[in-house]
Amino acid sequence: MADRTPTTLDFDALRPPSPFLTPAHDAWRAKLRDFVDTHIAPHLDDWDTASDFPDSLYVQAAQDGILGMGFREDLGGTGEDIGLYERILFAEEFFRLGSGVVFADLATPWIALPPIINGGTAEMLDRVARPVLAGEKKIAFAVTEPGGGSDVSNFTTTAERRGDVFVVNGGKTLISGAMKADYLLTAVRTGGPGMGGLSMLLIETDRAGVTRGPLPGLQWYNKNNGWLKFENVEVPVTNLIGEENRGFAGLAGQFNIERFSGISATLAMTRTCVAEAIAFARERHTFGKRLVDHQAMRHKIVDMIQRLKAAYAFLDILVWRFERGENVIADLAMLKIQATTTLEHCARESLQVLGGRAYTGGNRVERIYREARIFVIGGGSEEILRDLAGRQMGL
Repeated sequence: MADRTPTTLDFDALRPPSPFLTPAHDAWRAKLRDFVDTHIAPHLDDWDTASDFPDSLYVQAAQDGILGMGFREDLGGTGEDIGLYERILFAEEFFRLGSGVVFADLATPWIALPPIINGGTAEMLDRVARPVLAGEKKIAFAVTEPGGGSDVSNFTTTAERRGDVFVVNGGKTLISGAMKADYLLTAVRTGGPGMGGLSMLLIETDRAGVTRGPLPGLQWYNKNNGWLKFENVEVPVTNLIGEENRGFAGLAGQFNIERFSGISATLAMTRTCVAEAIAFARERHTFGKRLVDHQAMRHKIVDMIQRLKAAYAFLDILVWRFERGENVIADLAMLKIQATTTLEHCARESLQVLGGRAYTGGNRVERIYREARIFVIGGGSEEILRDLAGRQMGL
């Protein structure tokens, strides 16, 4: 008689085996999980309600070697000898609980600090990089604009040079970490129209003319996510990061890392949804048998697992290609679409499996269902990414 012992289909088992993951990656995952379970999980419900978490978590993350992952040791980091999977595992473990309250803010230095470390002055390393990596100061990546969204070429925030200063005018929105940031790595227009006129400028948030506020409405359950306004803000020319009018090259590289992280977070939340749906379907009885014993429900769950495994196969091969130095922009755009549509589908179907239980607390599915749309829109909407992929492929 065939063995009918249920296969474990929890969060970990729903991540297909990968030939690219090593024991070192397993150790890093274990370290991340211990940090999350110790310092985040016990407080997450309260932080969700408050849409915030205490500043002490930044310091704790720095002390535990989480915040400084991949940065130079002389700046307070853990060392630069890491690959993309370390960042992917970071996203997976933080979103295992199905919450975006913490991840976006702790991961922001990945995006905002490298241009400063690579193109800034020695003074900036002491004043900005070291305290950020120690958890004592905070930085945000100010790129998206109210009127431009992901259309970088049409950004309108200007930085007009007047002697030894740039005078900045304009605004940004949907900026992770905006409300607590001490520093902003900001995309500004210093030249003519198009990509060629963009520069990166470090702006301190305590400068005269900088205002900010939280975003109402469909917020990402994190009131640190906000808008910024610049009104005749004077910034020293020495705060220019890299070459003037050549800021987009640095932006493009940061977007790729951000997209891989977003995809990984998306698939981790999908695994959380599917795992909870499976556990519930195995326990819940309807019409004299378990919910999972109804063919319609079993097929629904298999369909979700199929979509999830296909997305992970795509992700693993793209990581391998990216780390070989290949241009994966088109495929990365398509994977982002596939991952987010998979999340939306699985969040809805998991909600169907749980039924009324989804609204009685004690699960993450209902929360993830509400949060899914930010991943579809953030980091490039489906329409923009399909067009980007098409142009990259020469269509």
